[in-house]
Amino acid sequence: MKSAVMPTHKEEAEDEVPDARTSTFRLNEGVSHSSRAEDLDDLHRLQKSSTKPREDAVHQKHMDSISETLKSAARVAGPKVVKGEKKGLETTPSFKYTRSGFLRAMSDAGLKPTVVYHNLTPAELYEKAMQHEPGTNIVANGALATLSGAKTGRSPRDKRVVREPSSEKDIWWAAANNAPANGSPNYEMDEKTFLLNRERAVDYLNMLDRIYVFDGFAGWDLESRMKVRVVCARAYHSLFMYNMLIRPTPAEMATFGKPDFTIFNAGAFPVNRYTSYMSSSTSVDLNLRAREMVILGTQYAGEMKKGIFTVMHYFMPKRGILSLHSGCNVGAAKDVSLFFGLSGTGKTTLSTDPARPLIGDDEHCWSDRGVFNIEGGCYAKCIGLKRASEPEIWKAIRFGTVLENVVFDENTREVDFDNNAVTENTRASYPIEYIDNACIPCVGPHPKNLILLCCDAFGVLPPVSRLTRDQAMYHFISGYTAKVAGTEVGVTEPEATFSACFGGAFLMWHPMKYASMLAEKMGQHGTTAWLVNTGWTGGRYGVGSRIKLRYTRAIIDAIHSGELKTAQTTATPIFNLAVPTTCTGVPDSILNPANQWSDKADFDATLGHLADLYETNFRKYANGGGFVEKELAASIVAAGPKVKKGTANGTA
Repeated sequence: MKSAVMPTHKEEAEDEVPDARTSTFRLNEGVSHSSRAEDLDDLHRLQKSSTKPREDAVHQKHMDSISETLKSAARVAGPKVVKGEKKGLETTPSFKYTRSGFLRAMSDAGLKPTVVYHNLTPAELYEKAMQHEPGTNIVANGALATLSGAKTGRSPRDKRVVREPSSEKDIWWAAANNAPANGSPNYEMDEKTFLLNRERAVDYLNMLDRIYVFDGFAGWDLESRMKVRVVCARAYHSLFMYNMLIRPTPAEMATFGKPDFTIFNAGAFPVNRYTSYMSSSTSVDLNLRAREMVILGTQYAGEMKKGIFTVMHYFMPKRGILSLHSGCNVGAAKDVSLFFGLSGTGKTTLSTDPARPLIGDDEHCWSDRGVFNIEGGCYAKCIGLKRASEPEIWKAIRFGTVLENVVFDENTREVDFDNNAVTENTRASYPIEYIDNACIPCVGPHPKNLILLCCDAFGVLPPVSRLTRDQAMYHFISGYTAKVAGTEVGVTEPEATFSACFGGAFLMWHPMKYASMLAEKMGQHGTTAWLVNTGWTGGRYGVGSRIKLRYTRAIIDAIHSGELKTAQTTATPIFNLAVPTTCTGVPDSILNPANQWSDKADFDATLGHLADLYETNFRKYANGGGFVEKELAASIVAAGPKVKKGTANGTA
């Protein structure tokens, strides 16, 4: 090979910028080097070494499967799918060279291929989001901060379920128009309307220059997991589901095959609000027969997460597996605890315990083999997040984490977790491996304790009480907590909130179905249930004070150690709850809430008022929904508060 002639300084200055198509490039003071790249495409290829080569046959199976997914009524066969970059087309304003006009000719002929980014890594998805999605930034801690558009939370009133023969008799349907509300979130639609919305979503996705596909699993139990495919328009959504689903190994990816369930996320495109069953420009549609979900009119990523949970809430009970909206951790003695609680009750804080590995923070199943997490990640609220109070979550927010709708400094990119300028519902999505003491794989033995958390702002429920089986079913179905009416001076009246099974928005079967399965599993495995109040004592909100977190942690520790299981108890009036008389680390005086009120008559009246709220809420479930025997339904109702019968005192 001949040596290149070194040009003079003058010659170099007169040279044009080297053409990317040449085989040599001038570097460092005019020295010419031989290049292994024929053009810029080859140079870019050389820059990115392949550490995980794909077998051609496996690659083609994935592309064929995705093409099949993207079929529509207007297109009998799926579109041509190209994995990754469109080689030879413009990449940046500086490089306009194209080796061939083939792709452009195809586009002009209406044969534009769909470019699919399939199971990209977080680094690749960062690049795509930064290139194509305005409002996306890398913040100082390395996370990807993005915006979900106009919707910053779920749209439960826009959720629809197809009424079709295979599942019609199973679903707990929402009450028809003009009928009294029954608490169900499952508003019906017909299959024709679903297909119209599906066609709208798929045609929109086929129209785009690029789409993202992620294939992963829901459920850590290998015998029970579901294969899930997510087809979406935004890199942020693909990264979110990369975090939230269980990421397949290369071997699992090679045999992934056809998914068990598919999400079409066309959230940037609105639904036709004049279509039957639609109530707005947003629709989240679920077809259990087709095993498909269609999202239109909302880019809030949580719709995908909760959509998968809703699907598991239907299919798992059909297999005899109980799906639960709960946190879960495990102790050194392999003692598993499940934590149930609505927003603000402390479920995440209490289940994330440095002394007990975390199995999961939100969604679990209880099978004949034990418990398992449904998800591969966490979706934590981060408004008001502090390193001191929640160090595990703070440390988890780093490269690979999606920060949704947070506010950050324009120059330093430091996140202001206290700023709610966009929404109160700021969120962080990260893989569960980012939690230092995560239990991987996320499975455990049968639970020893069920901890039902409530934040009682009325201040009348005890900090802890042990529940009977029927009481556990009653309080599980009730799903009670309370929130304060406002933060202005003088506003003191709390507002009760009830959500069946501590996750009513995601239930598919009647609540009694889940409660009866829970009672059966508790009986089989000797599980003890507890009601833990993290709310107020000594008076309602505005009068009393919130129970100190250190006291609640001491209560949880005493539950785990077995101390409270053998402790002497007294029964409370009206609710007839068994309250321990002592607990290590907790003043005896606060264990009985009546002792903390200066006005006993006010306490009795407030307790009776809360009992009335419980009773009114439970009426819609009292008949059992056909899922439990009438005798059992009656015993569950009897385990609730008894307003008219007065008090029940004494030592249990």
